[in-house]
Amino acid sequence: MTKTFIQMASLLMASCFSLSVMAKLPAPSDEAKAKAAEAAAKTAHGDKIAAFQLCKSREKVAAHYYKTAKASGKQTTAPVATPACVDPGPYVATAPGAPAVAAAPAAPSKPGAPAAPAAAPAKKS
Repeated sequence: MTKTFIQMASLLMASCFSLSVMAKLPAPSDEAKAKAAEAAAKTAHGDKIAAFQLCKSREKVAAHYYKTAKASGKQTTAPVATPACVDPGPYVATAPGAPAVAAAPAAPSKPGAPAAPAAAPAKKS
């Protein structure tokens, strides 16, 4: 009898706590939404920086491999053509309420590649 009572009491308490967990949170404010969008933009830019650094390190490793293979007389295959590493540039925060403007990518890192024209900075009113 006592064991059944303890089990029933435990079940009752668990159901009371589970109902409070299922409560609905209020909708985020405009400020919270803007903060979340800014955090997402920073994260996306960080991902672009990481991809650029990875690309540069791959190029460095490949150059070292071909240099040492040539010096030791090993035969290598021709390098695979890959797109140039594009530096995303510094992070530019957008003003609240202003439309997001993507920064123009920097010139390609390969010396023989043509440079992309730089966009003119916007005039402030």
